[in-house]
Amino acid sequence: MTSAGGPAESREGLKAPAMLQLPLVVTARLDLVLVLVTLLSLWTRLKGLGDPGAVVFDEVYYGQFLSLYMKRTFFIDDSGPPLGHALLALGAHLGGFDGNFVWNRIGAASLVHEVCWFCIAAYPCSLSVWSLRLLPALSGALCVPLGYLLTLELRCSHLSALGAALLLLLENSLIVQSRFMLLESLLIFFVLLAFFSYLRFHNTPGMCWSRYGWLLLSGVSCAAAIGVKYTGLFSYLLLLAVAALNSWKLIGDRAQSHMSVCVQCGYKILCLLVVPVLLYVFWFYVHLSVLQRSGPHDQLMSSAFQATLQGGLSRVTRGQPLQVAFGSQVTLRSSAPRPVPCWLHSHKANYPIRYENGRGSSHQQQVTCYAFKDVNNWWIIKDPARQELVVDSPPRPVRHGDIIQLVHGMTSRLLNSHDVAAPMSPHAQEVSGYIDFNVSMATQNLWRLEIYNREAESEEWKTIVSEVRLVHVNTSAVLKLSGLPLPDWGFRQMEVVAEKLLKAHSGSLGWTVEEHRYGTSQEQKDREAELHSPTHIDVDRKISFWSKFMELQWKMLTVKQEESEHKYSSAPLEWITMDTNIAYWLHPSSNAQIHLIGNPVSWGVANLSLLAYQLLAALYLLRRRRGFKDLPDGVWQRFASVGLVCGGGWAVNFLPFLLMERTLFLYHYLPALCYLYLLSPALLEHIHTHLLSSGTSRHMLSVCTTAVLLSIFLSYWTFCPLTYGNPELTANQLQALKWRDSWDILYRRR
Repeated sequence: MTSAGGPAESREGLKAPAMLQLPLVVTARLDLVLVLVTLLSLWTRLKGLGDPGAVVFDEVYYGQFLSLYMKRTFFIDDSGPPLGHALLALGAHLGGFDGNFVWNRIGAASLVHEVCWFCIAAYPCSLSVWSLRLLPALSGALCVPLGYLLTLELRCSHLSALGAALLLLLENSLIVQSRFMLLESLLIFFVLLAFFSYLRFHNTPGMCWSRYGWLLLSGVSCAAAIGVKYTGLFSYLLLLAVAALNSWKLIGDRAQSHMSVCVQCGYKILCLLVVPVLLYVFWFYVHLSVLQRSGPHDQLMSSAFQATLQGGLSRVTRGQPLQVAFGSQVTLRSSAPRPVPCWLHSHKANYPIRYENGRGSSHQQQVTCYAFKDVNNWWIIKDPARQELVVDSPPRPVRHGDIIQLVHGMTSRLLNSHDVAAPMSPHAQEVSGYIDFNVSMATQNLWRLEIYNREAESEEWKTIVSEVRLVHVNTSAVLKLSGLPLPDWGFRQMEVVAEKLLKAHSGSLGWTVEEHRYGTSQEQKDREAELHSPTHIDVDRKISFWSKFMELQWKMLTVKQEESEHKYSSAPLEWITMDTNIAYWLHPSSNAQIHLIGNPVSWGVANLSLLAYQLLAALYLLRRRRGFKDLPDGVWQRFASVGLVCGGGWAVNFLPFLLMERTLFLYHYLPALCYLYLLSPALLEHIHTHLLSSGTSRHMLSVCTTAVLLSIFLSYWTFCPLTYGNPELTANQLQALKWRDSWDILYRRR
């Protein structure tokens, strides 16, 4: 039962506590063009992703690191930071890959019936090839809608955005590069996302938190781009330049309050400088946390770093005495990164009386640096005032500034130097094991210990931790690795010399105690047996993450792997006109093959757009200098912004390669090319809107644009067999696709 006013009162009673108005309506705006280009992009990048089921080109390179990642084995890749490898490893892990696959070379070229072909290493049936390639393919697919959105943020029309998306969609080289376990598509994705996020932040009015969310996403994307490849740094620096220009304009805007300017500039510093640095360090933290086992690149790292890895050196050095004392038996590892890691060494062989060039030597026992573990690497730290070669109880530690002698463990010769020219470095002194030939050459075997990473003047010499210099007391020369190989009489081992400190290169002066034990045997035979015995004790020692991070970062930037000439390497100037290609895969028994070849028509459109923009910008600048304003200020600002982002993006991603002395390939040009594909439709819109006034000329431009787009599609379709590896073409059909004589398209005549 209800009263007369019941229904109305009931409705009011329900409405007040809920604070909602019924019915609930959600309004969404959906860009169907964006959805369409996204679906097409996913289709072109993901269809048949598991084909071919064989190792393709640089998959053999990244696959080796992938297996090491899955087995948590330490490695160094000097081509880039660890994020790219970690993302590839994530995809492999989701697919169940356990790392147990031998990544053989793709195959050596052989000539069969005048046809060059490759023996391809096939993936096993148990391995999910699709999962290995999924993340690069998804990243490559998402670059197309990102290009669409980025063009809109450059204040271009939806039609121009569609044009940019179509150029990215129909670019054969981008499709090929994204369909395999490679890193370029990841790099391009993060670069485009960084610029899109920043421009969305810049173009969004107000001070809402969602606006600063875009700025944060931009900083994260910048860190990810650099974390995938160091070449991502080029685009990051460009974005910082754009942000700096915008901030400078913001500071001059009197309509903004002081607080607003400070807040916006502060957030830019936080999101675009602090966050990328922190994330960059975080990528390495994850990398070093995962890779905890000894691996093939251990020898490139310091003894302290190696001792933190499971297995390898840690099995030898774990539990060694920390303090080096008089009577300690040690191996001394050179801190020089090149040519290879090595240890101070001597053996029962003397320098020749005369060298090949007629110079004389001391004819004393050779002292070298040997690149392998050997019993002849052991030395004994001796107190010059005493004859004992054993450690006292308690041990007497060696400190910075102490005078010591170094006795070779297996031959008992004292480390010596004198004013005799070194065999391969005549400007430096020879280093030898002293033999008393009863001639006028007196012994000079005293060395002063200098710990150059010490924290106190009286610091003790420590195993692995201390980096030391050994200064010859008589001549003040410093023991160093010259890095030059000795001739056959020196068994091709590396030369060790003593050189004046002012002349010596600091990187080759340091030595570190790697293996260490307290000597207990005074007699030579007992000591030799002791030196042959293992030193393992179950005690662990660690170094900080920051020490490991700084060392790994330095090694990645300075220690370069030897690079050999590659059949498909190319020079940067060849990329602009696409005079080169790369054969990625060839079926072992048919003409089915995959090549990294761009879409020739769209490639030409990109080059033409770059040239036209430069000429037009130069003309505008000259006329503005003369006082003629052909464009309103707003249009000019938009034209300049497009040039700064797109033209600048091409420049910073292409010009640095002209200065690089390393093996380069066509795929290095792809990030720069993407910027040109954003520039082309924006320039076309500018010409259509602001340079053409008559309807006839605009109509002709529309017809020409349609014809060019049709040509781009036909060119894409023509080269699809070389993009996807199917269908198989005949030799004549392949020959017809060789649009340039410099292209290396492979085929078999039947």
